[in-house]
Amino acid sequence: MRALLSVYDESGIVAFATRLHELGVELVSSGGTARELAAAGLPVVDVAEHTGYPAMLGHRVVTLHPKVHGGILADRSDPEHVADLERYEIPTIDLVIVNLYPFGSDPSIELIDIGGPAMVRTAAKNHAHVGVVVDPVDYPAVLDDIAAHGALSNVLRRRLARTAFAHTAAYDASIVAWFDESPDAASGEAPVAPVELPPTLHVTATRRAVLRYGENPHQVGARYSLGSSCWDDAVLHQGKAMSYLNVFDADAAWRLVWSLGDDPAAVVIKHANPCGVAVGADIVGAYRLAHECDPVSAYGGIVALNRAMPVQLAESLVGVFTEVVIAPGFEPGALEVLAAKENLRVLDTRPPGVAPVEVRMIDGGLLVQTPDVVSFDRVSWTVPTHRSPSEAEWRDLELAWRVAARVTSNTIVLVKDGQAVGIGAGQQNRRDAGRLAAEKAAGRAVGGACASDAFFPFRDGLDVAIEAGATAVIQPGGSIRDAEVIAAADEAGLAMVFSGERHFRH
Repeated sequence: MRALLSVYDESGIVAFATRLHELGVELVSSGGTARELAAAGLPVVDVAEHTGYPAMLGHRVVTLHPKVHGGILADRSDPEHVADLERYEIPTIDLVIVNLYPFGSDPSIELIDIGGPAMVRTAAKNHAHVGVVVDPVDYPAVLDDIAAHGALSNVLRRRLARTAFAHTAAYDASIVAWFDESPDAASGEAPVAPVELPPTLHVTATRRAVLRYGENPHQVGARYSLGSSCWDDAVLHQGKAMSYLNVFDADAAWRLVWSLGDDPAAVVIKHANPCGVAVGADIVGAYRLAHECDPVSAYGGIVALNRAMPVQLAESLVGVFTEVVIAPGFEPGALEVLAAKENLRVLDTRPPGVAPVEVRMIDGGLLVQTPDVVSFDRVSWTVPTHRSPSEAEWRDLELAWRVAARVTSNTIVLVKDGQAVGIGAGQQNRRDAGRLAAEKAAGRAVGGACASDAFFPFRDGLDVAIEAGATAVIQPGGSIRDAEVIAAADEAGLAMVFSGERHFRH
């Protein structure tokens, strides 16, 4: 039996090769892997000796040779293949151990591997006769099979082949992403911002966690990663394993809390929508205000903080039934307090990243869009009413606008003094969204700000904000009835801001 080894991830490679040698497997290798095996005292044949050709073209051509690919690809059950092997003196290769440089970590033209993916694909295609290993986690299974049977089982070879094709697919996808993100990288010119989405989309996701269940207990759920993810770095300090909805809601909370600016902020999420949002002078006050927005809906919710949790906040939290709390850290003693609620899931992780595109499944395909970036540019915003907002109203308008962009449409958000006091979410008409927000505010919106994620098609939506006591409103504008809505605002003495940008969320 003969094995070819050439790996970037050298985890356990010497121990693995040593055991292969003990099992009577001949070792062939190249580059750094060959040097490492030789330094360990293992008898290893260099690929250059195996093929009769040295590495050339600056190491671009090393394994691209019939004595490599012929030995891997030959169908040992085909007499013509066997005859060709004998005619051209090509020894068979029965096991290929190759993994590839993670291109996305430091992309460049010279790191586009050719020989490695070619060998992996060659071996995976011929998995009826050849084993291919691209992940050190599979080393023990390979050694166990060889030790027990002198060869790899059909089942194992097929599983390894599937893993191998997934490995090369992910590698190629990372190269395509590099071209899409930096279209002029090869020329050395500054990249040009894309004006449209790419003609093809190559998504490679790796399963990182099996969840307790899906959206409902009878559904199977898992979390996959497309690359660097704050969820891969998350530490679960206590509580049961996360379910699909735990992750979905916690992600919504985590993204929202980090979109609220630099001040201490707290968010309470229920069914992917915020039922409490606040900023404050300190994180303890921010959480208290966020919880007070809608304490009924906060029951069984998700809490997210953009500051480390102090003991005082932990003591407040344990008195409220909460499914998940997520923060960037915990001050000394806070985790011990939270431990009193053994079913509470407690996580910390780094801030979330920004995805280049957003993807949703539809029948037989995908809907793809660029992310909804919420801008805060008072210069480009216009004030069509007689009165402009005061500085305090501006601050509340900005917070209301940030929150409205992350609430399911149609939505109306009422904010007063840095606290969301009423959130009407997911309604089929804007008037009902406003009524829900006003009902939840229960008089606390007087002198505060109102945000609508899309324009008011009729003045009745604005009338609800007026009745709730709001004195400033932000909306995109653009309705054929804008003049009617502006007049209603002027009648009530409201300051109205047109952002010129809609923020639907479905």
